[in-house]
Amino acid sequence: MPQITKNKKGLHNFSVLEEFEAGIVLSGQEVKSVKQGHINLDGSYIRIKAGEAWLVNAQIPKYKMAGPLPEYDPQRTRKLLLKKREIRYLTGKTQEKGLTLIPVSVYTKRTKIKVGIGLARGKKKQDKREIIKKREDERKISRAMKSKR
Repeated sequence: MPQITKNKKGLHNFSVLEEFEAGIVLSGQEVKSVKQGHINLDGSYIRIKAGEAWLVNAQIPKYKMAGPLPEYDPQRTRKLLLKKREIRYLTGKTQEKGLTLIPVSVYTKRTKIKVGIGLARGKKKQDKREIIKKREDERKISRAMKSKR
């Protein structure tokens, strides 16, 4: 599954408890734009409304080779394709305090474009600092190991 993009900001601010896979409804020129890697998930989230899942605030710029599209909105809300059972489960989980749904990644599976959805809990500032410190320590150790060789 070649990964197109990852939601780095979302993964920094949230810890993912469970992951799900969903299809996404796109227009033809949006598919071409996404397959070229032109999609931005920063600040995007998933809203469940009236038994349907929607991807909000994801930016897909207009495909450069497409003709004039005067009414095109790159930040429009896009429908996600999930089973009813999954939507009911996610609706119940998001009712719990502190849990939310975020897009984790966008990737291709065969010829389809899929969105990885994460059921996530927000991280506190202290947690973020600990993760950054661990990452820096690992870098120092790997540099020291390389210099000894």
